[in-house]
Amino acid sequence: MYGGHITDDWDRRLCRTYLEEYMQPNQFDRKLALAPGFVVPSNLDYQGYHGYVDEMLPHESPVHYGLHPNAEIEFLTVTSDNLFHTLLELQSPDSVMGEGASQTVEEKVKTILDEVLEKLPEEYNMSDITSKTAERSPYILVCFQECERMNTLIYEIRRSLKELDLGLKGELAISSEMEQIQSALFFDNVPDTWTKLAYPSTYSLAQWYNDVLLRCRELDSWTQDLALPTVVWLSGLFNPQSFLTAVMQSLARKNEWPLDKMNLTVDVTKKFKEEFNQPAREGAYVYGLYMEGARWDTQGGVITEARLKELTPSMPVISVRAVPNDRQETRNIYECPLYKTKLRGTTYVWTFSLKTRERPAKWVLAGVALLLSV
Repeated sequence: MYGGHITDDWDRRLCRTYLEEYMQPNQFDRKLALAPGFVVPSNLDYQGYHGYVDEMLPHESPVHYGLHPNAEIEFLTVTSDNLFHTLLELQSPDSVMGEGASQTVEEKVKTILDEVLEKLPEEYNMSDITSKTAERSPYILVCFQECERMNTLIYEIRRSLKELDLGLKGELAISSEMEQIQSALFFDNVPDTWTKLAYPSTYSLAQWYNDVLLRCRELDSWTQDLALPTVVWLSGLFNPQSFLTAVMQSLARKNEWPLDKMNLTVDVTKKFKEEFNQPAREGAYVYGLYMEGARWDTQGGVITEARLKELTPSMPVISVRAVPNDRQETRNIYECPLYKTKLRGTTYVWTFSLKTRERPAKWVLAGVALLLSV
C-alpha cells in the first residue's frame, strides 16, 4: 500500500498467511465477518458500499488484524515513552535541572560516572581461565568468547569514563566523544561507543548497567570450574546463537550425527529455574525467555491466548537439544521466532518449534514471538 516490500522470510510468512486467511471462496458468503461485527455487505452500488463502510465499520483495533488487544497497550506505551524522552532531550540541560537545583550538570554527571566506575568489575584474566582446563568443548569455547566480549566492553567503559573524569576536572580538553558520553549519562542513555561493543538492548542506562553487572555475575560462576551451569541464562549471553549451536555440536559429536542434517528441538518444562538442581542429560536447560502476543499454558503444554495487560509473560525453563531432521516433530507446531529485544528485526536468534492446539495461522497473525529481553 505504501510501496513496502517483503524484506525477509517472516514478512513473507505473514503476507502469505493473511492471503490464505482472507482470500477464500467463502469471502462472498453474506455471513462472513471481515472484522468482528463487520459482515460482508449485500450487493450494493458504489454509494451504497461507501455508506455501509461509513456506518458499520468498527473503530480500528488490533483485533481486526489478528493481534491481541495488548498490542495497542504496548504501542501506546512505547509512543509516549519516545515522546517524553524526545521532549527531555530538546530542553537545555540547565532547564532540565531546574532553578535552584543543588547540583550543576557537571556535578550530576560526575556522580553518575563515579557510581558506574565504583561498581565496574575487573576484566577477566583469560590466561587464568584458559589454564583451568585443557578441554575445549563447544560450551567451554562459548564461555571463553563471552568473557572476551565482556572484557572489551568493560575496558571501553572504564577508559571512556576515566577520560571524561579528567575532562570534567579540566586536566584534558573536552572532545566531541566526551561531550556525547556526558550528554548520554545526563539523559540516562547508554553511550553509543558502549552500545557498539555490547548487545542489542532497549534499556535506559541505569537498567542497562544493572543488566551488565548481572551478566558479569553469571560469567563469574561459570568461570569458577568451567562446568556448564545447571540452567543457562540464555538472555545473559552476548551471542546466544553460539550457545545454541554449541548444543548441536555437542550432541553431533556424542552421537556421530552430521551437523548439517540436525536441528534444535525444544521442550518447555513445567518448572522454573530454582526447581532444578542438576543439568540436562542431553542438551541444556535455558531460562530468561518471554513470550509476546500470547502466553504459555504451563499445565497444557501449549501456546494459548494472552491475558489482558500481561504483555510479556515469562516462560518456564526450556530444555534445548538436537535431533536429526527426520525426527523433528511437525504436527501441531508453531514455528516461533526468538529475538533479543522487542524491536525484533535484526535481533533474530533462532526458531523454536512450540506446541499448539490452535491453527498456527492464528499465532502468525498475532505476531507471537519469544524475546530474550523486555
